[in-house]
Amino acid sequence: MKIATFNVNNVNRRLPNLLAWLKRAKPDIVCLQELKAADEAFPEAALRRAGYPAVWHGQKTWNGVAILGRKSAPVLIRKRLPGDRTDTQSRYIEAAVKGLVIGCLYAPNGNPQPGPKLTYKLDWMRRLQTHAKSLLKSGAPVVLAGDYNVVPTDFDIYSLRSWKNDALVQPAPRAAFRKLLAQGWTDSLRTLHPDAPMYTFWDYMRQRWERDAGLRLDHLLLSPDLVPRLKRGGVDREERGREGPSDHAPAWIELKK
Repeated sequence: MKIATFNVNNVNRRLPNLLAWLKRAKPDIVCLQELKAADEAFPEAALRRAGYPAVWHGQKTWNGVAILGRKSAPVLIRKRLPGDRTDTQSRYIEAAVKGLVIGCLYAPNGNPQPGPKLTYKLDWMRRLQTHAKSLLKSGAPVVLAGDYNVVPTDFDIYSLRSWKNDALVQPAPRAAFRKLLAQGWTDSLRTLHPDAPMYTFWDYMRQRWERDAGLRLDHLLLSPDLVPRLKRGGVDREERGREGPSDHAPAWIELKK
């Protein structure tokens, strides 16, 4: 079973890229982030024709998350992260797909920092920690996949020189990510590839793709019962080099059935 996460950076603008990648890669479950489309503008029909029924939580201009199931409609569980009814940003969706619980997330960026955007990011991640703990207690097999907007360690970035003041690498978000792992979640790509950077994001500016000046922002965390099933994984880097790409590339894992 192949599970992927892909920050598409505008699902309608990247739809040709997305459909072509789905045809090539044939993932069984896909988490999408940064849809930048209201619910009614989500390309549900095109994805369904491609064999990928979906559930989604859109938002015009910003944010937005979706879960796709290859020839299997996801069963929606929730459309927002618990803990703050006043939070209107579309950053989390959860569904049951092919025997798994899938949490698809798009964590806040947190910039500029310090300030209210970093405060919101840290509050959001605390809510994620609380919900993640409840998912572990449920005993269900769970994958929490998405753009965490956290570079976990210095090894996960080409250089800190241009990023040292960025929220993506600050101690507090990194500590929040470590707290998730301490609950018992496994960072699947880092487990499979301990000695490779596994970048998933290359900024459009300063020829960062051409220079391979990347960051690892997109993660697939596994509940303990899924770790023995972890077979392989990777990043489809070539998608970042295609015409009109997202600034992220799909990251994926395969689980034994």
